[in-house]
Amino acid sequence: MTSKSKRELLRLVERKAFDPVMRAKSQGRTEAEKKKLEHVQKATKAEIDRYRHYGSAEELVTNFKRDLDSTAAKKIHAELRSLHLPTIEDIRDEFERKASELGVAS
Repeated sequence: MTSKSKRELLRLVERKAFDPVMRAKSQGRTEAEKKKLEHVQKATKAEIDRYRHYGSAEELVTNFKRDLDSTAAKKIHAELRSLHLPTIEDIRDEFERKASELGVAS
């Protein structure tokens, strides 16, 4: 698929799942929550870098789906939820609809 499709899917994931995590502030959080936030922000930064370097929209979709079920991702998702932050699971339906609209299969 075109790089335009990859950009649209990446923009969706970044806007809905990654950006809110990266913009989250530590003020008003307990020390444990601050450490957890720092950890999930570091993991999210690595995810952003990884997603940006996928070679195609299909590769992005395939890895998005893998990230929904991987053990490491599930741990991060639990930490994000405990901090009241979004996960990629929260945008799964919207992501899959967008991929379908763009004709991207994995």
